[in-house]
Amino acid sequence: MLLAIAVTATPVAALIDLRVPQAHRAVLELQPGGVDSIAGVALAAAGMVVLRRYPRHTLGRLMSAFGAWWALDGVASSWLAYATTHHPALPGASAAFVVYQRLGAGLVLLLPLVLLLFPDGKLPSGWWRGASLLSLGLTSLLPLALLAAPSAIAQATSESSPLPAPLRELNLEALYLPLPDAVWTGVLLVAQLGLPLSLIAPFVVVVRRYRTLTGAGRARMRWLLWAAVVDLLVMLTFRLLPNWFGAAGLTVAVLLTAGSVAIGIVRPDLVDVDRLLGGTLVYGLLLALTFVLDLLVLGGAGRLLGPRLNEGERLVIAVFAVAILYAQLRHRLWRLVRRWIIGDRDDPYHVMSGLAERLERTDDSEAQLVTLARTVAQAFRTPYVGVEITQVSGEVLLVEDGERPAETQALPITYRGERIGRLLLPRRAARRRLTAGDERLLADLIRQAAAAARAVRLAEELQRSREGIVSAVEDERRRLRRELHDGLGPALAAVASRIDTARITARRSDEDADRILGTARQELTGMLAEVRRLVHGLRPPALDDVGLVGAIRQQAERLRAPGLTVRVEERGDLTGLPAAVEVAAYRIASEAITNVVRHAKAGECVVSLIRDVDGGHLDVVVVDDGVGLAPETVAGVGLVSLRERAAELGGSCTVTAAEPAGTRVRARLPVTSPGRTPVLATAGEVADDR
Repeated sequence: MLLAIAVTATPVAALIDLRVPQAHRAVLELQPGGVDSIAGVALAAAGMVVLRRYPRHTLGRLMSAFGAWWALDGVASSWLAYATTHHPALPGASAAFVVYQRLGAGLVLLLPLVLLLFPDGKLPSGWWRGASLLSLGLTSLLPLALLAAPSAIAQATSESSPLPAPLRELNLEALYLPLPDAVWTGVLLVAQLGLPLSLIAPFVVVVRRYRTLTGAGRARMRWLLWAAVVDLLVMLTFRLLPNWFGAAGLTVAVLLTAGSVAIGIVRPDLVDVDRLLGGTLVYGLLLALTFVLDLLVLGGAGRLLGPRLNEGERLVIAVFAVAILYAQLRHRLWRLVRRWIIGDRDDPYHVMSGLAERLERTDDSEAQLVTLARTVAQAFRTPYVGVEITQVSGEVLLVEDGERPAETQALPITYRGERIGRLLLPRRAARRRLTAGDERLLADLIRQAAAAARAVRLAEELQRSREGIVSAVEDERRRLRRELHDGLGPALAAVASRIDTARITARRSDEDADRILGTARQELTGMLAEVRRLVHGLRPPALDDVGLVGAIRQQAERLRAPGLTVRVEERGDLTGLPAAVEVAAYRIASEAITNVVRHAKAGECVVSLIRDVDGGHLDVVVVDDGVGLAPETVAGVGLVSLRERAAELGGSCTVTAAEPAGTRVRARLPVTSPGRTPVLATAGEVADDR
């Protein structure tokens, strides 16, 4: 309804404007009412757009109402101009004057209302609500005073030109309150002083909201900021043009503001407001600098050269000076303002070098990820960045910069073709705000930081492995010391004592001496068995006697239970294996066979030793046809030891269900050789075991 009123009023005002002579309009100092009505249509349309999305939005309703009011104000202006072309004036001229000159002043309420109600249509809470209501009261004081004050006093107080003769002939005083002139003068002065003061609270409210809101809320506030910048530039521009452009400038400002407010409320992600704001500031500042430079050059040329140059020559000099300086200023200013508005993404070298410098100063992988998140947030002016990296152990490390929104969008982080993590950005406008150049910069940032984080993480894993090896060696030394000190040491001392006793006893009785020596011989036999046990614990002798395959076959024969068949197969060249790999393969196979005997209830077990073509890995695969693994099975000590033995060499071990039944144990051990490095297990190779 309100939009229909505004749309109908615009052509009516335009048709009336066509019948008003330009000379008469100049006498009245009235702008065409049809131009004002266009602004009203824009306001009403923007309000309807908001109400269509949010039917109860207060600001949408007010914009629609003010739009219709503005359009009717334009019709009143047009009719006032046309009615006063006749003498006496046509009916309704006085009412048109009241609507345009007095009621029209109430349109100033729109600015504080927009500032206070944008973007959610609600006044601020707490004591700021009282300040807001007081501000609206101060703004309303001037329109109310103008509505009731005599025209002569209103004109004198506003320091505007006296009413034109055609308007003085109208009956305007009958509508005003009969108060002394001094009273009206004081009231109008107070109202005029209160008008600029009334805008302080709305501006403070806008600043507070901008600082407290994040994400989409802050993007909406940037639309309001863009509208303010555009309005300022438009009004300054039209101030430099002839007076009759004034109404057009106001209309353009209202059109842009209405559209900006509607977009900010309904679709803040319609376009990248940061880029729009940055470009507006740049070109606005360049326009102002160009104008100032033009004036300086023209003034300087006129002062220095005086009458020797005419206006055309001065203009040529100004154009050349502006053209030469404009290119340099534009490029530098563009980079400066865009860095302030949208971040450092326009200077990829600056971003990359800054990240590299910060990464060099950071040794901790988590701190490096924090550095990456902050760099991306600064470069792309995004309120939230999350970096999620999958560690070598399979655990996920997540670092965040900013407050995480309700919805995020994940961009993959890959390193050498392997996906190692994700970059999390706010879902709203995350992709839309990135140009092709932005995406290339983001990919470069991710690759550099991913490589650094991966390297540090691997270094940490290597350090932990070294510490584990040192600890294991020390534990083994302690065990050997304890075995030798507590076992073999006392036993050898006892044998030496028996031999001494036998020597003494031999002088008296050969039989007693022989019995003592026999006992000593038995103790030596036990000690030899203990030594063999210790040696076997360090490295099974069978590996040196019959090789890896033969040693596993002997162990399988010793462990085999009735009804179980164990076969050992080999594929590839198993000669020249490092001693550590042979021991690990033997232990893993032995432990796997032991598990089959104890738990599988299997009829057959196949142990396969497979060395790949290039000799880089040895696979130990143990498959049985037993009962298999239950889903809820918890890994026991044996299966944990399988993984630990493989991990000690930088390998991996998986325990999975076999087809059609049974269990499959697969250990991959890197075979270290000159010029070759071990390959670490991937997270995907780890599976549940018993």
